[in-house]
Amino acid sequence: MSFQELQPKVIEILSQERISRDEKLKHLCQLLTDNVDYYNWVGFYFADHNTRTLHLGPYVGAETDHTVIPFGKGICGQVAESNANFVVPDVKAQDNYIACSFTVKSEIVVPLFVDGVNIGQIDIDSHVIDPFTEADERFLEFVNQEVAKLF
Repeated sequence: MSFQELQPKVIEILSQERISRDEKLKHLCQLLTDNVDYYNWVGFYFADHNTRTLHLGPYVGAETDHTVIPFGKGICGQVAESNANFVVPDVKAQDNYIACSFTVKSEIVVPLFVDGVNIGQIDIDSHVIDPFTEADERFLEFVNQEVAKLF
């Protein structure tokens, strides 16, 4: 399914009134893993600016030990500080990478802004080397703009 075809499905999931925000985010993660072949782990991390840590939110994929990540550590922690998208074509080439699984080959992280504040991010791991394009970035920015409306 194309990103353009996924956009209304994202809106539909996030506009459901009878389920909690976490359930909406979990359904959103499932939608993305089910419909984008190279999205093998999709999840959200949310920032605690007081402790300068990220905390794992809803996700779909293999279990992870990385439930709390300090700002600056790993790809997610770097995005918490840079406020910029981070695309990693090959995780083995990254010095500051937190290994989640030997199956992860690449990663994309896009920050989530609410009222101009980076409150978290969407994090996607792939078992494929270098699958992410500018189209992924634009789509995930759209996803996060829609998610921001929940806060």
